[in-house]
Amino acid sequence: MHVLLCPDSFKDALSAQDAADAMARGIQRALPDAHTHTCPLADGGEGSLEALIMATGAERQHADVQDALGRPAKATWGWLADERTAFIELAEASGLQELTKAERDARITTTYGVGELFAAALDKGAEKALLLLGGSATNDAGAGMLAALGARFLDADGRALAPGGAALAELATLDLSDLDPRLAKLQVEAAVDVDNPLLGERGASAVFGPQKGATPEVVAELDRALGHFADVSAKALGHDDREMAGAGAAGGMGFAARAFMGATLKPGIDMIMQQAGMAERLTKADLIITGEGKLDGQSLSGKTPIGVSRAGAAAGKPVVILAGSLGDGWQACYDEGVTAAFALADGPITLDDAVARTAELLSDRCESIARLWHAAR
Repeated sequence: MHVLLCPDSFKDALSAQDAADAMARGIQRALPDAHTHTCPLADGGEGSLEALIMATGAERQHADVQDALGRPAKATWGWLADERTAFIELAEASGLQELTKAERDARITTTYGVGELFAAALDKGAEKALLLLGGSATNDAGAGMLAALGARFLDADGRALAPGGAALAELATLDLSDLDPRLAKLQVEAAVDVDNPLLGERGASAVFGPQKGATPEVVAELDRALGHFADVSAKALGHDDREMAGAGAAGGMGFAARAFMGATLKPGIDMIMQQAGMAERLTKADLIITGEGKLDGQSLSGKTPIGVSRAGAAAGKPVVILAGSLGDGWQACYDEGVTAAFALADGPITLDDAVARTAELLSDRCESIARLWHAAR
């Protein structure tokens, strides 16, 4: 029996790799002769860089960058030398998790450090880059990234704009003459798990701005500023990508990646499964077990367990989901190839206790699944 264990991380509890290892222990307790194969996954959000590195054996690279507030920071990126491919995670340089709540100000946070990561990858000889867009602290539509790569953002007096999305309201000239010419030959894929446009009530500022410190007044200010940036960009580039699905991802970084880098936007889980060689892994598996912290109706938008279930169904393989909790609408997941889904808790439990016991609970549930599978066979 071959069991493929491919969970996402369980937020605040276990990394994807630790979750997969806990699952494997439970399978082995029930079926010592079973062959367990771990493949930690992610959907473009938190933990995606680690999942890619673990799945592909990429080298860890480090770069000195600016964080979302312009402070010196260290960031990690991945490098597949044989494929000349860089893995760049936005959150490594401009992540929300690096800022305290008091520091979160969507008007001034910048993606400049992400541009510095791209520069490091280009210096290494990258021909392709996978850009992971989850966990952003920013709302500057990628302007900071472009500035780090040579673009100049000037006001009516020819002065450089301050960092951040709010300053884009004063943009008079977008000078791309010094934009790094190596970008023209760089193939970019951007991982997104949302389909929001850049602007409006479903746009970057309105939907994601509040979690980055934006009040309703600031949301309106940022939406106008990003709209002005989109106007100026359309004139400079000759095309307008503001309405594209995913343009609003990561504070508008989806817009910049597409408009200025020609990036292909695709679901993060699909990108990471492709890099991990999931198609081949699925052919060898008798049973697939995946999971993450919560499964609900929103999971259908591109979360890891649903991506795995769809791939499993296409391969004709059963997929079981283990989730910290089952929320509203989780039953809709059965229409996406899910064979069965279970919550981890073994009785009434507080959130703190559940987090502390996640590895134990994962092992126990996997042992039960393996015993049932063996009996059914």
